[in-house]
Amino acid sequence: MYKTYIFDLDGTLLDTLQDLTNSVNHALAMHGMPQHSKEDIRRFVGNGIRLLMERAVPGGAGNADFDAAFADFRKHYMEHSTDTTRPYDGIPQTLDALKASGCKIAVVSNKMMAATQTLVSHFFPQVDVAIGEHEAAGIRKKPAPDTVFEALRLLGAGSAASDSANDRRETVYVGDSDVDIETARNAGLPCISVLWGFRDRQFLEEHGGKTFITRPEDLLTAEP
Repeated sequence: MYKTYIFDLDGTLLDTLQDLTNSVNHALAMHGMPQHSKEDIRRFVGNGIRLLMERAVPGGAGNADFDAAFADFRKHYMEHSTDTTRPYDGIPQTLDALKASGCKIAVVSNKMMAATQTLVSHFFPQVDVAIGEHEAAGIRKKPAPDTVFEALRLLGAGSAASDSANDRRETVYVGDSDVDIETARNAGLPCISVLWGFRDRQFLEEHGGKTFITRPEDLLTAEP
């Protein structure tokens, strides 16, 4: 078992897809724009909410109504982010087991900071540190390693500066996407890719995934 676990949020710990779809379509409807299916939104997520909306809005950021639609999405999502969102089966129990074993647990997400912290505090009291997108603070979103390094710093488990070999050997990144694989690589960490999330195994393998699990409890037997 590792000593420190850095988790992605959407598609890894939480199934957020329906609430994201509802908020995107709410914002689009307010501006007379065409709606998207849940599968469309599945393809659009992973690189932060601004890029999600750029992919959803016709013409992207060049659309004259983009900023207003983006603001409407943010407002609606903050008010409705727990309507249908739930942890994947086995996640709470696995986090409980990790915590009982003395492990440190963090979440790093490209979701906006307020939503990340709201969701984590609502669903996962086991998590020690939760970091969302806040580039204004000079912390770049994934796949840059900044959020991972900040999480490690706050956990006292090593950082870009302290970069202890032991810290790195005992830390693992867990995610469901190509962005997560790249983030782990950029942070110098091993990556475990989950197969219950927003991307399938073939896609993950094509983007460099090497270690896969099909059940959350498989994390309890994963070894450095």
